[in-house]
Amino acid sequence: MVRGKTELKRIENVTNRQVTFSKRRSGLLKKAFELSVLCDAEVALLVFSSTGKLSEFSSSSSGINKTIERYIRNEKAISSWSKTCMDENVKFMTNESSSHELHKKIEFLEESQRKLMGEGLDSCSTEELEQVERQLESSLRSIRATKSKLMNEQVDQLKEQEKKLARENTELRKKLHLQRSILAVASQALPAKVETALFIGPPSQTHWQTP
Repeated sequence: MVRGKTELKRIENVTNRQVTFSKRRSGLLKKAFELSVLCDAEVALLVFSSTGKLSEFSSSSSGINKTIERYIRNEKAISSWSKTCMDENVKFMTNESSSHELHKKIEFLEESQRKLMGEGLDSCSTEELEQVERQLESSLRSIRATKSKLMNEQVDQLKEQEKKLARENTELRKKLHLQRSILAVASQALPAKVETALFIGPPSQTHWQTP
């Protein structure tokens, strides 16, 4: 006769629950000991009863605390590794998505550029052609505005250069006028020239005359 599967649920009777706990705890501790011996495994077991009583087993000679510390270190390493893997997966998926979006944008821009250059317009509808026309007109307005701005800036720069040259020219004229004034004053202060003649030999009638 096949036995039916026993449904696991909380034992309501307190006495029966305590007896069952004691029996199964002993069996669990025995199984933990057998696992550590047969498989040379490090086993640690903690059991708290419903009343808060602690039962523990450790196969390590250093005690259960060392096993718990080892578990914590291993848990941190696993968590760090899992986080790294997750971050790499998210990064990879993000890069894949970004690459796909970037590829689509490049294709759209290349197609728009061909249309603006007047290529591949045969398959365009009237609305698309009107849109291209509006884009060209907008581009022309922007180009003309930029060109006008640059020309105005160049004119302003030339005007500033002209003013600068005019100021320099004025300063040079003042310096030249000052130098001329100085030379005129210096020439008036010089003594008048006296003409003399040098003659070597005995005096003659030509060179010696009495009044």
